[in-house]
Amino acid sequence: MKKRWLLPIFASFMIFSSVNVNDAEAATYSELKSTATQYIGTPYKYGGTTVNGIDCSGFTSLVFSKFGISLPRTSKEQYQQGTSVSKSNLIPGDLVFFNTSGSGISHVGIYIGGGDFISATTSSGVAIDSISDPYYWGSRYVGAKRIGNFTKTEIVAEVKNASIDFSIYASRGEVALQLAEALGLDTTDTNSPFPDVKPTSKYAGAVTALNKLGIFTGDEHGKFNPSSPITRGQVAKVLVEAFDLKLQGEAENFTDVKSSHWAYEYVQILSSNSITNGKGDGTFGLNDHVMIKHMDVFIDRLTQ
Repeated sequence: MKKRWLLPIFASFMIFSSVNVNDAEAATYSELKSTATQYIGTPYKYGGTTVNGIDCSGFTSLVFSKFGISLPRTSKEQYQQGTSVSKSNLIPGDLVFFNTSGSGISHVGIYIGGGDFISATTSSGVAIDSISDPYYWGSRYVGAKRIGNFTKTEIVAEVKNASIDFSIYASRGEVALQLAEALGLDTTDTNSPFPDVKPTSKYAGAVTALNKLGIFTGDEHGKFNPSSPITRGQVAKVLVEAFDLKLQGEAENFTDVKSSHWAYEYVQILSSNSITNGKGDGTFGLNDHVMIKHMDVFIDRLTQ
């Protein structure tokens, strides 16, 4: 079986300015954290911007680019962006800055909650550290800037779930069931690591199997949120990553998927592989919730 990665994708960003705070409409802490932590272990390379080697500002730029946010190239320039945030008011997604050279801003990372931040370090590559580490980072902390606003998964899910008929639309739990079956995973172990997926849950085996592969990592509270909905844009990324899809020639250009949107590449790949033809009116329906019957069609086409 090919190595597959699936990120818990919940929402996209609306970009208003690269200098002011970018308003993250329904974007969650867990999306940020899961995206950033997938690069753990990437080696450090001064001036590097790829998974073959990356430096601190290259790393923050790479992570934020996944959400359509463009950052300046250096840590000093990034420090000029967004709005200042006190250390006591940090939220996941805030950029945190350090003076490691003795001559001003020289290091930047992304706060991920719980007093931790993730960054590309010269000693360990991309790694997670404590912002108040008394041996190094604590004494070198300078300040933080908020580039994007994030929300908590529970709030987003509560609002969305209030008006969704899950006999028609796919939930994260249902997607987990379909993916586990399509990938031929062993689902006999039902000891889920997520507090909201008990061993008696019908999703337990699938969720546990996907978690063992590093596919599902939960939100900032360690929850899986099996009843949260998933959009067509999010599913595009899910399927491309899970099935290791690549661009195959021509792809349809949908009127509602701009080239600047974070999901553009994934929708293009899905289309070029003839997995989706859109909604028939020239649109893809990025923010529409995925219907179970459409998810069935996607999986069928991927496993033929």
